[in-house]
Amino acid sequence: MRNLDGGIREAVRHFWLTRQQQSTRQGGEGDADRGARGAVTGGKQMDGFIRLVRALLIDAKVPEDCIAIDRRVELPGWFRAEKKWDLVIVHNNELVAALEFKSQIGPSFGNNFNNRTEEALGSATDIWAAYREGAFRPSARPFLGYLMLLEDCPRSRSPVGVMSPHFTVFPEFKGASYQDRYAILIEKLLRERLYDGACLLLSTAEAAASGDYLEPHPELTFSKFITPLLAQVASICS
Repeated sequence: MRNLDGGIREAVRHFWLTRQQQSTRQGGEGDADRGARGAVTGGKQMDGFIRLVRALLIDAKVPEDCIAIDRRVELPGWFRAEKKWDLVIVHNNELVAALEFKSQIGPSFGNNFNNRTEEALGSATDIWAAYREGAFRPSARPFLGYLMLLEDCPRSRSPVGVMSPHFTVFPEFKGASYQDRYAILIEKLLRERLYDGACLLLSTAEAAASGDYLEPHPELTFSKFITPLLAQVASICS
């Protein structure tokens, strides 16, 4: 397997540099809010991670024409007609894997965290219902993967208060930061088998030059995300 650390660093650098470029193009003097929105909606920020996973799949002898990114990434759902995934693997008309690559940057973590939670739950629930109803027949159970890059900053590290006027929240959320909440969320997604592999990475905005990153949870490292994916996909496609 190629140098994972170097590949992750390059993907992190791409993320931050792309955000900076999008903010510069779409913002302007006196228009910082529009620039920030442009960086969020401009897309392509996670392309470095998508390209890294694609390269690792090809290294594992997965045929290139089985791997879809950018185009032909729509898959049918049960509660909606279709959804675009970030990377889809189809071999001999069988769905082998579908992956999501997400990020969240401050300063507004609250509502965005809830949105990311609902997206992750909704996407998994929808595709598994479609699988149950035979949308991908004759496919065996596909591999579902989720990668999150979260900004490492004081706001994401600080404990978050909880509101529970009627019932008590689960104890793991009390005093948890948004970094903690993401780790809790993604770990539970795996425990519930909504996803088969998942990764949580932290990085500061200064990493545009260095590509520095952290893996805060030992079960949610990039290696533990990619290794089962490569094993399952290569056994089918190579």
